[in-house]
Amino acid sequence: MTEIDLATIDAERERIRATYLQPADSRPASSARGLHHFAVVARDVEETVRFYQEVLEFPLTEIFENRDYPGSNHFFFDLGHDNLLAFFDFPGLDVGPYAEVLGGLHHIAISVEPDRWQHLKDKLRDAGIEYLEESGTSIYFRDPNGARLELIADPLGEMYGTKVL
Repeated sequence: MTEIDLATIDAERERIRATYLQPADSRPASSARGLHHFAVVARDVEETVRFYQEVLEFPLTEIFENRDYPGSNHFFFDLGHDNLLAFFDFPGLDVGPYAEVLGGLHHIAISVEPDRWQHLKDKLRDAGIEYLEESGTSIYFRDPNGARLELIADPLGEMYGTKVL
């Protein structure tokens, strides 16, 4: 990118901020009450359960048949604060490898306490899972399905020292 392109992008970001971003004290309350679950496709149920429950220490809370695809599983992991990460498998259906596409998943950022962040970072290292550490509070890596995850030690509602909520 050239400097002109970067300046244009910065100007557009500022225009959007000025047009849509309301100060926190005058911002209306959200119509949502929280994230019920975020659903991702799994290639192998047991491999996914072992990774999320044993490596990341997110307890499996339930598994049942997916109502939309007979023979498929719908299973859930506890992310704390009444938030769930869910998966589907689609046996017999070739869904292809994970891909980051326009409108698709880029990554899932999961907040963890700083001491748990270090503990989980050590577990990832010990399990031979490659990760990239950013800004001393984020770790990026891929789950067994290829989905990109981020473990972030910043408080909920903050990112790298900036309040985002």
